[in-house]
Amino acid sequence: MPQNVLVIENSDKNLDVVSKLVRKAGLIPVGAHSLTEASARFALMMPESFLCAIVAHNLPDAPNGEAIDFAIDAFIPAIVTTDTLEAKTRDRVLEKDVVDYIPKENAQNYDYLSRLLFRLEKNKSTGVVVVSTHRSSRRKMLSLLYRHNFVVYDCPTASEAMSILAEHAHIRLVITDNALPDMTGTQFISGLRKAFSKEQLAIIGLASDQRPLMSAHFIKSGANDFLHLPYCHEEFLCRVMQNIEYIESVEAIRRAANTDYLTGLPNRRHFFYTVTVQYKKLPEQHALALIDLDHFKRINDTYGHDAGDLVLKAVANLLQVHFNDTLVARFGGEEFCVYLPKIDIHNAQERLNRFRLALQKTPIQIGEESVKVTCSIGLCNTPTQNIETLLSSADKLLYKAKNAGRNQVHVTSETQEV
Repeated sequence: MPQNVLVIENSDKNLDVVSKLVRKAGLIPVGAHSLTEASARFALMMPESFLCAIVAHNLPDAPNGEAIDFAIDAFIPAIVTTDTLEAKTRDRVLEKDVVDYIPKENAQNYDYLSRLLFRLEKNKSTGVVVVSTHRSSRRKMLSLLYRHNFVVYDCPTASEAMSILAEHAHIRLVITDNALPDMTGTQFISGLRKAFSKEQLAIIGLASDQRPLMSAHFIKSGANDFLHLPYCHEEFLCRVMQNIEYIESVEAIRRAANTDYLTGLPNRRHFFYTVTVQYKKLPEQHALALIDLDHFKRINDTYGHDAGDLVLKAVANLLQVHFNDTLVARFGGEEFCVYLPKIDIHNAQERLNRFRLALQKTPIQIGEESVKVTCSIGLCNTPTQNIETLLSSADKLLYKAKNAGRNQVHVTSETQEV
């Protein structure tokens, strides 16, 4: 369910602009023109329903940031907007436990606000490791990261951080200083790079040493970025956001390259990559099935290609239900592939038949009509280290199933056909 965002702006124009950004982020704006109105609206709603508040610093009944204190006291993460760039105003705002401070000077700042709203929700499942022996420095970083909803791991040593990274796959960023008790920061980073590439894990180095060579030393050791101590509040958060977004962008590109755009299943390319990497040595007992929908062209000719797409999506969903413990891929058109490691042919055949019968009985809704689809399956268990050999054998068996009347499983010759 979408969360609410409390928007307190005295200007109708600003309230409208910010509310549109909130809706664009998939959230619900709860608007108010004053602190009094905001207090009244907030009192009528569950506090837990609010993701954050976007609060103008200067309001008619709260000219000195009192609305910021209201949001903080209500345990709502506060993003502050201001009409001025005065250093005194900025310092006064950042002394409070706010998420961030955004001047309303240009469109790019509103773009940053839009990204920030998106991140506050996404950060709830994004891990960040902070490695530092300096308690005050660590506390400051942890405070800023917690305000942004990150899942934060506080580690005083490099070895503890390595253990945390081994346990949690959702960590996207490590922030480390150079003076660690068990090794230097650059040694720690160099060790991390043996396990994680720059596209898998972002690393930001920290040091109070102002010599330019220190930042170069961190980058050459494998860090993505570097910050000199002391850093400013906004720079720290911008660097954190930028580095995590880089990791997520690479993940999105990799996912798009490896996923069939229509069904969301792995594509043929990813199938081969996964089998090759995950099973560097194919197990002695395994099975591979090629599945082809019967008379699929007839569905496209009768109902149109959009209907054909609905059928393919429905079949993909059913495959994921029946084979959620193994590798399923769409090979193109109406053809799918399932690889079943460490299974004997009889159990593999039984699983494929259960899927075939479930598909046969499942009506697929196309507009006001529903259609039923069947499939033919070639199932092979040739003992081989060559996945292409398995595919070739399964392909021949698939054609036997088609020629024998469709809607059946054909298996390797030494096993009873069904």
